[in-house]
Amino acid sequence: MKSIYLSKIREQNPLIHNITNIVAANFSANGLLALGASPLMSATIEEMVEVPKISQALVINIGTLIGKEREAMLLAGKTANSIGIPVVLDPVGVGATSYRRETIRQLLSEVKFALIRGNAGELATIAGEDWQAKGVDAGQGKTNLQEVAQRVAQRYGCTVLISGEVDIISNGKQTATIHNGTPLFPKVTASGCLLSAVCAAFLAVDEGNHFSATVEACAAYTVAGELAAKNLTTQVGQFQICLLDKLAALTPDLIEQNAEVKYV
Repeated sequence: MKSIYLSKIREQNPLIHNITNIVAANFSANGLLALGASPLMSATIEEMVEVPKISQALVINIGTLIGKEREAMLLAGKTANSIGIPVVLDPVGVGATSYRRETIRQLLSEVKFALIRGNAGELATIAGEDWQAKGVDAGQGKTNLQEVAQRVAQRYGCTVLISGEVDIISNGKQTATIHNGTPLFPKVTASGCLLSAVCAAFLAVDEGNHFSATVEACAAYTVAGELAAKNLTTQVGQFQICLLDKLAALTPDLIEQNAEVKYV
């Protein structure tokens, strides 16, 4: 695949507004900085009209819903829609509790999303499929995930990215699978949340080409993960730091040489 958007991120340094969870905030911010974007972490409802107006993309991540965050997410999402910046939804653990399910139902009914990025269990829950999710982890099920991605994309008029051993991306018309990555990703808390933030940075510079930008974002991130997993003397701790280093060192050539993308 040809890398189009990474160099644009480095040139434009887009500001990415993150309403994310307390577990992921620091890692997501550092990952965006490493990539070449600028993070802004704000979930205070009093700022949700102003902050999206100075940002180039918005990430809504429901990982740890606290206080008035649901109301803040709705207001930020509607503000982002009104000014035309892309909004990424990360429905962390949506199947775990009724409050999370209701939050996602309300967000999907009131906010237009450019991308929904989650694991298999989260997207299966949104699609109404029978799936045994485990808290915020993917869990197990037998559903055809490519069909799930396509159906959810068609229902909400957006791009969908299902993260897993093989990543699946669909906008309802086009579908791609990405065969990069490492088993260390699920060993690091917030690695999926950072992917959502990385996707937002790519969408911020894509001029509306959300499917191709999501494919490149996922390929770039999983290639960085593969490279980070090489030559470690310990596993989880070193990988987390090395992933940030590899995101910073990522080039269009590295993406093009290492990405394993298939269109189905």
